[in-house]
Amino acid sequence: ATGQLSISGVARFDGFFTAVVLARGAVNDIHADFEAEVLALAAVYGLPAGEVGAPYVRDLTARIKEDLDAHLEGGLEVRYTPPVCQASVSAALEAQAECEAEGECEIEIDLDAGGAAVECMGACAGTCAGTCSGAGSCAIAAPTVDCDGGCEGTCELASDAACDGTCHGTCDDACSAVDEASGECHGRCAGLCTGSCELATRSACDGTCHGTCFVDQDSPQCQGEVACAGACEGSCEGSCQGSFAPPTSDDCEASADCQAQASAQAEASLTCTPPGLELIYSFKAGLRAGEQAAFLARLDALELRGAAILQGFARLTALATGEVAGEVVFSPPPLAKLGDNVDVLTEGIDQDINIPTGRLPCVIPAFQEAAAVLQATAVTVSGTLEAQAAFASLLLPG
Repeated sequence: ATGQLSISGVARFDGFFTAVVLARGAVNDIHADFEAEVLALAAVYGLPAGEVGAPYVRDLTARIKEDLDAHLEGGLEVRYTPPVCQASVSAALEAQAECEAEGECEIEIDLDAGGAAVECMGACAGTCAGTCSGAGSCAIAAPTVDCDGGCEGTCELASDAACDGTCHGTCDDACSAVDEASGECHGRCAGLCTGSCELATRSACDGTCHGTCFVDQDSPQCQGEVACAGACEGSCEGSCQGSFAPPTSDDCEASADCQAQASAQAEASLTCTPPGLELIYSFKAGLRAGEQAAFLARLDALELRGAAILQGFARLTALATGEVAGEVVFSPPPLAKLGDNVDVLTEGIDQDINIPTGRLPCVIPAFQEAAAVLQATAVTVSGTLEAQAAFASLLLPG
């Protein structure tokens, strides 16, 4: 009723009950959202409602492919930018502070100030109080003339160039969106673009980068006000893509004991940004205007709901496998690490002198139940991932 899961009366143990509830809730939410998006798409493509699993999703994708093949010349080109998935730093800091307060530590984290530096085992994006390393890990605020690395944002082109994104200016070939008043292109350019290119992903920029320029650490451009966008040997203040540990107090023994449950809550609360999804196509010759309009309505639904499905797929994959965009950033994976911690506590909790003897009859069954909840959650994860992967095969390569 209150959201408090105080069973043992010891925050560094009870934090794991909270993490289990967060993980179960996250998996159930992803599963429910996936079902809703799939059934909504099924209605668009005329597939009767049914049990949403991998077989049903494969039937749906088959219908969508038939529709695409019937209307498009050369198939569908998908421009995709993967989501960025991060554990919740704020959840970790709050859990750490609550646990330290119980241990009568002098809390050094100012939650109202927006957080604190963490020890980041993944990619740090922000200020690194140590050595930052990795290809393109020096992030320079733009505009930056002559960005020698990759540009995120808009590239003001120095000359005619191919544009992997949205061309704003003139296009010497077909443009997907032309301003009738000015005649300028404000869409995908099939040829060379003159003007500026709103980049779809981090790309080379032959001109001026308006956004962020990413270069190597030893580059001459990596000077002055720069941020880290790679591995940080030291504390990271900003965001961390991957596992991290909240700061501890050197003056309180309980502080270090609080880290595990705080990290578990943070990873159970991980979120993913929406992916970039753009569908590029050309109609077959001879299609009537009404056919084109009906097809575009279905394609709009596919683009909108497909992006939501792929966002949930990325989040569940990160929770279950630790992978984001094909790279392992959580090692071990959040759900596996949480299960290992709960198993260890289940086996040894009755020997912990910090828990009042009178609570032990409740605490031991609670950890056993937490382990059972995680096992049941794993079954949901397996089925949902299989169905999500069946849908993802429609839009993603490989």
